Amino acid sequence: MLPSDIERLIREAKEAKKKAIAPYSGFRVGAALMTGKGKIYHGCNIENPSLMLSFCAERAALINALVKGEKVFKAMAIVSDNGDYCFPCGACRQMIAEFTPDVEIYLISDKGIKKFSIPELFPYPFKRL
Repeated sequence: MLPSDIERLIREAKEAKKKAIAPYSGFRVGAALMTGKGKIYHGCNIENPSLMLSFCAERAALINALVKGEKVFKAMAIVSDNGDYCFPCGACRQMIAEFTPDVEIYLISDKGIKKFSIPELFPYPFKRL
């Protein structure tokens, strides 16, 4: 059984997915990021005709929180339309590693929920020397 705040985070990620703009791939993703104080920020993927300029849900949630001055994060939930686990892309993993290195990542699928740390998902992030 998950703590109630994580269950709420997962519900919020599912709601965020409904706002996704994915006319080209049809692949909607929602993310919700919880701060250390329990505030939740949302993100969804937003596609662009060039696809190179599309934006991921995880980065959208993170940037949404950072713009508001948040710096301490507890957990992120990620959910997609395809019924399987939706792992963050490399760009999202890099940004998560830089700004929320201790965050718990919850991936939601029809099969259940998996929890990861960012070092498990991204063991070798880029680091400036």
